[in-house]
Amino acid sequence: MRFHIDSRYLNDDVVVLGTSVFQDERGFFTESFRADYFAALGLPTEYPQDSHTHSRAGVIRGLHFQHSPPMGKVTRVTSGAAFFVALDIRKDSPAFGKWAGLEVSAENKKQMYTPPGFAFGYCVLADDTEVLYKCTSIYDPKAEGAIRYNDPDVGIQWPNGHKWIVSQKDQNAPTLKEWLQLPIAATLRV
Repeated sequence: MRFHIDSRYLNDDVVVLGTSVFQDERGFFTESFRADYFAALGLPTEYPQDSHTHSRAGVIRGLHFQHSPPMGKVTRVTSGAAFFVALDIRKDSPAFGKWAGLEVSAENKKQMYTPPGFAFGYCVLADDTEVLYKCTSIYDPKAEGAIRYNDPDVGIQWPNGHKWIVSQKDQNAPTLKEWLQLPIAATLRV
């Protein structure tokens, strides 16, 4: 099988995928998605939306999630490098409030599947970094949520060496504790 599970995190729900890469003097070829292989690995095969970002080194995006309909994501880096983070925000999960981080790059060609019920974000480690997302539902701005990237209770260990560039929206996101006090958090089921 060309896709394989490289590792699992947070109660085995966050999955890091590796893929076969065929390389020669011309460059390389790899498959980034195949429904039959994803199904065999127990991953979703329906992705009605793809998204694409371009960022410079030092940018932090996230931690973002969508609660209705819940959104899972398969993310990969096609140029540059980023440190991906998944935070479990499922209140009934044994891994609630825990995070996992992984460096993903154009060179290592890893992908991270973050299921619904997780907040996802990343910091960019190299200029001209591009991240592609396959999303399990269509983006709805009325249903988006965020957890502050530097919530001290969560304690994400972002890589050192950058003066972070963070949007005003992400800087003002609630902490996990603050988010749990919001009315929408009481109704969230993923």
